[in-house]
Amino acid sequence: MGQQEKVATSLTGAVGEEIGALLAPVDAELARRYPGDPGTRQPVHTVYVPGDVFAADTVRSWGDRALAALDEHAPDAASFAAVLGLADDLAEPVHSRVRAKLEREPIEDLRVDFEDGYGPRPDAEEDADAARAARLIAEAAGDGTAAPYMGIRMKCMEAAVRERGIRTLDVFLTGLMAAGGLPDGLALTLPKVTYPEQVSAFVRLLEAFEETHGLDAGRLGFEIQIETSQAILATDGTATVARMIQAAEGRATGLHYGTFDYSACLGVSAAHQAGDHPAADHAKAVMQVAAAGTGVRLSDGSTNVLPVGPTAQVHDAWRLHYGLTRRALARAYYQGWDMHPGHLPTRYAAVFAFYREGFEQAADRLARYASRAGGDVMDEPATAKALGGYLLRGLDCGALDPAEVEERTGLTRAVLESFAAPRRGDLTASAQ
Repeated sequence: MGQQEKVATSLTGAVGEEIGALLAPVDAELARRYPGDPGTRQPVHTVYVPGDVFAADTVRSWGDRALAALDEHAPDAASFAAVLGLADDLAEPVHSRVRAKLEREPIEDLRVDFEDGYGPRPDAEEDADAARAARLIAEAAGDGTAAPYMGIRMKCMEAAVRERGIRTLDVFLTGLMAAGGLPDGLALTLPKVTYPEQVSAFVRLLEAFEETHGLDAGRLGFEIQIETSQAILATDGTATVARMIQAAEGRATGLHYGTFDYSACLGVSAAHQAGDHPAADHAKAVMQVAAAGTGVRLSDGSTNVLPVGPTAQVHDAWRLHYGLTRRALARAYYQGWDMHPGHLPTRYAAVFAFYREGFEQAADRLARYASRAGGDVMDEPATAKALGGYLLRGLDCGALDPAEVEERTGLTRAVLESFAAPRRGDLTASAQ
């Protein structure tokens, strides 16, 4: 064993203590503003159902209608793969998993809509629909038929509908409390947010409800819908959406892009209002950067082209939806909106194909990284984080099976989670 190298330093410990004291406020600010991803499941989509249409069998009905669409327009793996251009080795795994998903868990996230999809109604009618939504969601949570995430989209905080939106939220949440309490997976969506002050007002509203019912502070979180140009760029040139996240005081769970309201706000003609328009790409890029590291997740919007009518027309709509979903996934928008049961087959086909076609490479790279085995790609700790997150998202939605992931990587889910959601200092430390 060779002689140990002598190490000398010039600075006293007092210097390090001084630097630590200088940066202590920054350390605290980083921890507060950028806590990192929460490490919980993110649904691959949000389904919107008008408040007057939502029923006890909505989740199962959407699954059945989606299966019927497959039976009619692509009854086997080969025909479904031909429509979407799936590789031969993906045809059967994707098709079988799509059918299994539609039978087992057709909707991952459902929002009962009291905004654009519902419109203005007499107060008594909206009160009754909000109370019914609370009862049905509570019953579904109790009997195990609920989607993993369920909640409502209320009307916005603008003056014309503010009072109605507040009342609908109150009726809904009060109904849940009366039925036994707030269920796991409760999701609330605040639409058409333009100013951070509207977010602050919504926070105060949720605080008041928590105080009234003795709930833990922060129990109620919410998603912010980005549907106006002012939500992206304020009059002073700052990114409003970044200020909105901070105004939420840790309650914001997601930023949801509103394809058609945002496009119309910029004057995009109806024929070109779509998720792949350059205006949409710009808005979502700003949202993505604003949300990075905050624990707030991003969701793409929807397409208004419905897979209905003759088979050729359904196939065209499926190809469009599949392509938009795959495009979003490549850009790290792991969630989107679905507005019709016919969108479910292509939502899950796109998601499953995305994770299955990259599974072996991701698993092998993470296994090499974990064992320090090297290879033809030199991965950084940040890449290991991305690989772990990729595999976990594939597991959560059903694209991948726990057994195949553990067999290929040699890693348990707990280890995957440690790679995917490290503590803030871990990435830097593990790179030393």
